[in-house]
Amino acid sequence: MSPRILATVALLALLASSCGSSKHGTSTALTHASLPPPSIERGRPSPTPINVYSYDLPKDLSSAVRGDRPLVYVPNSASDSVTVISQRTMKVVAQFPTGGLPQHVTPSYDLRTLYVDNDDGNSLTPINPQTARPGPPIPVEDPYNLYFTPDGRYAIVVAERLQRLDFRDPATMRLVRSLSVPACLGVDHMDFSADGRYAFASCEFSGRMIEVDLQRKRVIRTTVVGGGATSPQDVKLSPDGRVLYVADQESGGLWELDPRRFRVIGFLHTGAGAHGLYPSRDARVMYVSNRTAGTISVVRFTSRRVITTWRLPMPASPDMGGVSVDGHTLWLSGRYNAEVYAIDTRTGRLRARIPVGAGPHGLCVWPQPGRFSLGHTGIMR
Repeated sequence: MSPRILATVALLALLASSCGSSKHGTSTALTHASLPPPSIERGRPSPTPINVYSYDLPKDLSSAVRGDRPLVYVPNSASDSVTVISQRTMKVVAQFPTGGLPQHVTPSYDLRTLYVDNDDGNSLTPINPQTARPGPPIPVEDPYNLYFTPDGRYAIVVAERLQRLDFRDPATMRLVRSLSVPACLGVDHMDFSADGRYAFASCEFSGRMIEVDLQRKRVIRTTVVGGGATSPQDVKLSPDGRVLYVADQESGGLWELDPRRFRVIGFLHTGAGAHGLYPSRDARVMYVSNRTAGTISVVRFTSRRVITTWRLPMPASPDMGGVSVDGHTLWLSGRYNAEVYAIDTRTGRLRARIPVGAGPHGLCVWPQPGRFSLGHTGIMR
């Protein structure tokens, strides 16, 4: 196993307990290896064997990003532009046009480029994070979302409209292999297993989750959640790698899956329109944006329970975002209100609401801690 993949499976503490409801989904039967053996990085003592977010500690910046300006890049889906916000002043400092329907802003695997995913524009707009300036667009079919395999070998373009996962060269974006996923209508968001061998993707329009073997580049299991009358959105692994959380905006909460058996083991109610999932810098809690309710739920990983709920002044539609380097600010787009929210994670209070373009979606808070990027939410490992 490569050092990069080992970085995803080792290090600090946090175990998820086994509470939760018994509302189960159904799954096909294929098994794979259990979690890797315990491993603790030298210099980072831990009473437990694994924390997949161990490189996301506050201010744990790679040398690749230390010169980058602290900014927030906001793709405005309905106005084909990106708004750039200063994290220090919380004011707009720039705006530039993109291709049609920009959905997310994704850090490259090596952290040196940010990509705007122009879905209808069939292109990626590269941004130099040192200058905050865009470059010439790169032709790519239907890039609704963008991820990178944990070993850095491939970029995975989530081609939602075309019902495909396209494995591409992470530097040139040349297509290597296209994986058709016709059973996964509205293929949407992803995360990876703790050992880096599998990807889990949500199917927004068919109420399912799929598991992809990254080496063989094929779907190996499918799970139906909530009988299929659901709308799975963001996907996030627990720090210990034993629970896979899936936000469901239709059911107003999180489905909890056992990633080894790929079966639903519980459901946690958070609020109407549950959408985005963001671990805190210390990996003790996860912030859940409830878009319809206008709230943010704080879920404790160890108990798998909501410990508090923050309410934004209405009208509000908290959607996608990320956490600042120091962990003190949660940035979220206001999808239906043409604004961005800056929320104090210590108090839950709204620090600022900043007007942006129409339909802001998967914003990127930059820079981020970590050694390399896995996907659009800025989660580094």
